[in-house]
Amino acid sequence: MSVSTLQTSLVDRAPVAPVSAPVRPRKKRGWRYGLTVAAFLLPSAVPLLLFVLVPMVAAAWISLNDWNLITPMQFVGIDNFVQLLNDPATASVFGNTLYYILGYLPLVYVGGLLLALGLNRTLKGRAFWRGIYFLPVVTSWIAVAIVWRWLLNPSNGVVNTVLGWVGIDGPGWWTEPAWSMPSIILASAWKDLGFVMVILLAGLQAINPELYDAAKVDGANAWQRFRSVTLPMLSPSTFFVVVISLINGFQVFDQVYAMTGGGPAGSSQVVVQQIYDLTFRYGAAGEAAALSWMLFAVILAVTVVQIIGQKRWVHYA
Repeated sequence: MSVSTLQTSLVDRAPVAPVSAPVRPRKKRGWRYGLTVAAFLLPSAVPLLLFVLVPMVAAAWISLNDWNLITPMQFVGIDNFVQLLNDPATASVFGNTLYYILGYLPLVYVGGLLLALGLNRTLKGRAFWRGIYFLPVVTSWIAVAIVWRWLLNPSNGVVNTVLGWVGIDGPGWWTEPAWSMPSIILASAWKDLGFVMVILLAGLQAINPELYDAAKVDGANAWQRFRSVTLPMLSPSTFFVVVISLINGFQVFDQVYAMTGGGPAGSSQVVVQQIYDLTFRYGAAGEAAALSWMLFAVILAVTVVQIIGQKRWVHYA
């Protein structure tokens, strides 16, 4: 084969580049389009700016100052943070908050899951019972706290009266340091059961029934179907409940303020209650703002860890 023939053959076998369609120049969006987008974003952007970002920046500035809400601020740098880290009360309030979360989260999740499983079945008056269990969620914490203080009254409360009928001497629920936090946990779980139930109930109803049919064909009993089908398919809802409950748990305040006020002897003093007391009782707004940022850092770290860790146990069908 001659050289010219070989070149002609290679040219004939060379791949032909695909002909791409002509690219149309992107049409520039004018200022009217920008104004339209801004108009749609304003209803959410303005409150976010005024009630979230501006207070956060203001709190960051206040945390660097000594301020009692009356006299002018005095810049002290990071002294407020150093003082809080060296104060044993800071570790105490974070410990009480962690105690609350460890008691509240399992209780509200298991209770909400049991309610969701029960109300996911064919049941007469199911919508009525769903509304009844959700009613405490929309009830004011002050009203709930008053009811629970009455129920857990050490001297003539309903709970101790019932315990007395079976020969049990009821504790001083919100008057003894050992029982103050359990009483708050009990009331909080009762109030939030309906919210967790609704989230998990939506997750249960989104599970494909064919998965249960396939598990039955394979011979799985009720517990095996719950463990191998329900729990994995419910993991996205569980993840949402855990994240929201942890964030709310770190910010627990209303029930503590209304039921015990942080007492007795500081046994139920949590972080947000401490922020409130530092600001309005002790006139230490700088320390309160510094403690707020410390709490924000803890919540952010815990949330980031959850988001990273959810890749291992959350299954999105």
